[in-house]
Amino acid sequence: MSLESVRAFFAENAPDIEIVEMDTSTATVTQAAEAHGVEPGRIAKTLSLRVGERTFLVVTRGDIRLDNRKVKVAFGGKASMLDAEQVQTITGHPVGGVCPFGLAQPLPVYCDISLKAFDEVVPAAGAIHAAVRIAPQRMADLVRADWVDVCQTPTAQG
Repeated sequence: MSLESVRAFFAENAPDIEIVEMDTSTATVTQAAEAHGVEPGRIAKTLSLRVGERTFLVVTRGDIRLDNRKVKVAFGGKASMLDAEQVQTITGHPVGGVCPFGLAQPLPVYCDISLKAFDEVVPAAGAIHAAVRIAPQRMADLVRADWVDVCQTPTAQG
């Protein structure tokens, strides 16, 4: 169902974008990077967060972590990650396939500025074996995301 909601989203909003399905799991950043032949930073991971009563998604590059101090400044409080059941209910996507496309219910989406280092990123597409290749700005535009700075600074290796 989740992959189908993403298919419907792209059919309506960006029919030129093709969903790439793999025979193996791409649920982790490492698995996705290997399967798609890209460095881990290009994997756009979607985190489901809550601050107080607000639930939202943050899309970041795959090789860095959130910076708790920056998150607190950007969103006005300490963020907590949703559990797998909450993620599935709120996004309609399973953990490992979460993306900002074809959501079960409208959610605010934020893209971390770290994604701008790349001309193309690879976010999941609603399933643990599906993804798309897309320019970060186009992804942000399609999901009406705001840009934020909430991640640690990438290292020279990452």
